[in-house]
Amino acid sequence: MAGYRISLLGLDTSFKTDASPERVDKARLLLEERFQPLLEMGRNLSKEKLLVVLALSLADDFLQCTDRLQELEQKLEQLLHKIDSINQKDL
Repeated sequence: MAGYRISLLGLDTSFKTDASPERVDKARLLLEERFQPLLEMGRNLSKEKLLVVLALSLADDFLQCTDRLQELEQKLEQLLHKIDSINQKDL
């Protein structure tokens, strides 16, 4: 497990993960990209509150992606069932 020491949103942090350096960097860039507009809109809010808003936004994105994945898996299952039905008729 690789160890990382990065500066993220003005905070220095160290952690270990199995993620590749590229994934860690992509995650860092995503957080910084998503945090910047919040920082500009919420100048009167503390960094902690802005980080909570960021966490909620990312959680919502994750939940939407999970829902979409489930929908696509169901559609795929239906299509596979139709294909199986057609193949059974051809036998």
